[in-house]
This record gives sequence, C-alpha cells and structure tokens, in this order.
Amino acid sequence: MARISGETRRENEAAIRQVMDRLLAGEVPEGSKCDIKALADQAGVARTGFYPKKNRDGSPRPGPYQHLAEEFARRLAELREQGVVPDPRDAQIERLKEQVSGLKERLVARDAQIDDLAAFRQRALSQIAAQRMEIERLREQAAALGNVRRLPAARSSTAPYGSCS
Repeated sequence: MARISGETRRENEAAIRQVMDRLLAGEVPEGSKCDIKALADQAGVARTGFYPKKNRDGSPRPGPYQHLAEEFARRLAELREQGVVPDPRDAQIERLKEQVSGLKERLVARDAQIDDLAAFRQRALSQIAAQRMEIERLREQAAALGNVRRLPAARSSTAPYGSCS
C-alpha cells in the first residue's frame, strides 16, 4: 500500500477532527454508533489508520491517525463522566435500563402485594368456615334443647310500624 503525502495526511486529519466534533456533539448518523468505525467512515479514511502497525522487523509503530483515535476515546470518556451520552443509541439503552430497573421494582412490590392478598383471602375463608361451623353447632344445640321458638313470619313486605324515612 502506498504512503500518503503530508498534504493528504493533514487534510485527512482535518476531516477526522471535523467528524470527531460532530460525533461528540451527538450528530451520529442513523445506523451508526459513536465509535472509531463511524469516525473513519464519515471522514472517508481507512479505519486501519487508527490502529498501531508493525514494521517489517516486527516492532510496533503508531498508525497515522492513532493519536486521533486516542483523543477521540479520551474525549468520549470525558463526556460520559460528565453524564453526556453523545450516541443516541447509548442514551436509549441507558434509559431502557433505568425503565427495566423501575419495572422490576414494581414487579417485586406487586408480587408482595399479591402474596399479602392471598394470605388475607386464606384467613378470611378460614374465618368464614369457622363461623359457619359455629352457627351450625349453635343451631343443632338449639334444636336439641327444644326451648327455642320461631318468630312468626312477617305478614307483608312492609315494615310493621311504618316507614323509617
């Protein structure tokens, strides 16, 4: 692969810096992320220029734009520390994580409420069953003694002594 001229390199660095500023300002193209790949694509340079190279003897040397990749990563980390998320997808992920966390808390509270209501229902049914058994026992006891009289049935559907209203 041919080496680029100093003029082309300066033009590419200027283009990379412009794209870097746009990406970090939140102008991330749809379908992209705020990362090196989008930076290279938008600036029109090869992504491999952002990574270290190896000489023929195997020793490492920096890529032509590696210092810009490091600057991009540093500025992106600073923004994130400040609470700014330039990538709308990352912001959406954070918002959805918070929403899921809130929903999980609501689900735990709802499960506890359902458990409380189920226990209350069980106690109420037990009390009703006990009261019914007591009523049946008292009826049997009253019938066995024979000293309980029935009251006469009401003659009409009206109140015996007039209206209460």
